[in-house]
Amino acid sequence: MQKNLIDSHIVIAGGGTMGTSLVQIFAQNQFHVLLYSRKEATLQKARETIAINQQALVEQGVLSPEDSAALVSRVQFTNDKSCFSSADFVLENITEDMAAKHRFWEEVSALVPEDAVLCTNTSGLSITEMAKAVRLPERFCGMHWFNPPHILQLVEVTKGALSSDSTVDFVVELSKALGKKPVKVQKDIPGFIANRLQYALLREAAHLVESGAATLEEVDLACSLVIGMRYACFGPFRVTDMGGVDVFNSVSDYLFADLCDDKDGSAYMHRLVADGRLGLKAGAGFYTYDKEQIPEIIRERDTRYIKMVQCMDSFEK
Repeated sequence: MQKNLIDSHIVIAGGGTMGTSLVQIFAQNQFHVLLYSRKEATLQKARETIAINQQALVEQGVLSPEDSAALVSRVQFTNDKSCFSSADFVLENITEDMAAKHRFWEEVSALVPEDAVLCTNTSGLSITEMAKAVRLPERFCGMHWFNPPHILQLVEVTKGALSSDSTVDFVVELSKALGKKPVKVQKDIPGFIANRLQYALLREAAHLVESGAATLEEVDLACSLVIGMRYACFGPFRVTDMGGVDVFNSVSDYLFADLCDDKDGSAYMHRLVADGRLGLKAGAGFYTYDKEQIPEIIRERDTRYIKMVQCMDSFEK
């Protein structure tokens, strides 16, 4: 695939939360990167968000003020589609809708050079289905990041039915070059790995609150103090080995039958969405937020995540 991406034309398409964070990852690793969005207002918001993110990284000592300023200088912004005509690598982060992604890739895959590497940051849509709109689909695969990607380390690289091994291997190596820890998803399944696990937990968490077994705060506390701590250190299989497979097996024999098994999504979340309680961005979700405090809430989140990443990195030293 590409020989030297440092000197290549990299385009991150989509100026929302993920795209804004992703350009910082590339820029932090010496890449010159361009953020594309159709709307100038989206690009302006991205500039403001990058400033908040960089402030947190400087305050936590991850970057010096000078390095942060150099990083920002390597990011450019555009709403001109001609940027794709010379792109060597495109990472798409537009709305999580297959029809919209088909329209995007049908147009963009015809604009880019034939040897460009193309990736989607979908959270779980089919790579194989998406590739139906991609010209030369062997150069296309999934590259799924997690919010906020400029801090969190995992990248899921998903091979679609038409993705070449060389494309997947290239994206794995690129992820490593960006300081991330990639995992290959060899089977194009909905949700890939992490989201299947995350949503299984979220389904049960919502059920516990809906059934009156616990409050939002109690469920969050149980997750962060036990499940989050254990799994951050070892993951479910090693935790089970340490506790005893026989013990976990015995518990699963009676507990699995009682776990939530809803197949139509969460009624709790359906009501929240219908009421416009979309989360932090709307000032309300499961919890209610003072909109004026949202930048500080994001800074606090990033501070905690950075400390966790630093702690986990120390385990490997």
